[in-house]
Amino acid sequence: MVQIPNTPASAPPAQRSVPTSADVARLAGVSRATVSYVLNNTSAVRISEPTRRRVHEAAKELGYVPHAGARSLRAGHSRMVLMPAPAIPAGPLYSQFINELQWALSRLDYTVVQYGTLGLHGDEAARAWAELRPVAVLVPGQGLGPQGVAVLKRSGARAVVTLGPASVEGAHALLMEHAAVGRVAGRHLYERGRRRIGVVVPEEPGLEVYSAPRLDGVRQAVHGTDAVVTELPLAYEEEAAARLAARWGALGLDAVFAYNDEYAMLLMRALQDEGVRIPEDTAMIGADDLMLGRLLRPRLSTVHIELPSGRELAELVDRAVRDPGTAPERHEVLGAAVVHRDSS
Repeated sequence: MVQIPNTPASAPPAQRSVPTSADVARLAGVSRATVSYVLNNTSAVRISEPTRRRVHEAAKELGYVPHAGARSLRAGHSRMVLMPAPAIPAGPLYSQFINELQWALSRLDYTVVQYGTLGLHGDEAARAWAELRPVAVLVPGQGLGPQGVAVLKRSGARAVVTLGPASVEGAHALLMEHAAVGRVAGRHLYERGRRRIGVVVPEEPGLEVYSAPRLDGVRQAVHGTDAVVTELPLAYEEEAAARLAARWGALGLDAVFAYNDEYAMLLMRALQDEGVRIPEDTAMIGADDLMLGRLLRPRLSTVHIELPSGRELAELVDRAVRDPGTAPERHEVLGAAVVHRDSS
């Protein structure tokens, strides 16, 4: 039996005090007001560049950062822009847009916070967002109603911006008409002489907000012609693509719009494994214009989608925050153009 000696517990390390703006002012040799002007990027007061450098160096040396809550109380609002995380898989194109938006908002001295809303929908989600007291909320997709907008504004949100197919009363709207993506894809395939056109519709929940308008867009493009459009439900799985490819001959299709480039790549590989020649037997087009599509053989035709620039959206948010009484703006922001390559 081994005895463990009873040694006295060591004293916990002394906790260091949190540095304050007064500490920064003493180290930099300036007033607390100057520290506040410099660290809050106040443009109304002229501060020399050497003084700004001294303040920033002192703050860095002490590990001081401004208190967001105190700054919000002084300003009468926060600088937090809340962006609910999308409830559906976000592709590379959307992720690139979000990164650009976050950078542009940070340049305007806003902090973007992404909020996970799994299980929360519509006005219930709006109440959860309101608890954080954001100065602006950017809502992707649909589901938010006028009552949710009102809840957010009563909690102090100066701007509510929706990104989706329809506008919401009281909110600024960036309208994205995804039927345009299907229209240009369907028109391209018809002009290439294809008359039996399949349209991949993802089975993943939530994507119908994009896939249904794209399917309608293809139908609009060939309406009144001799072309026939066939809906093709497809899960994003190799096995599902293989099952669809195995019955391709029975479907009698000579073209397919595959919803986006990722589903196009999935289906193209499955069709090639079944001996279907692309584009000789079946022409194919995707959407999003991803780099990987250019590396396929044959190279993938696609629809290039033009999203709003993050800088333009950041400027809209900033305008609304500065003047919350202005009438909501509505902008149609989604552009679509075919990039013709080898697969069609």
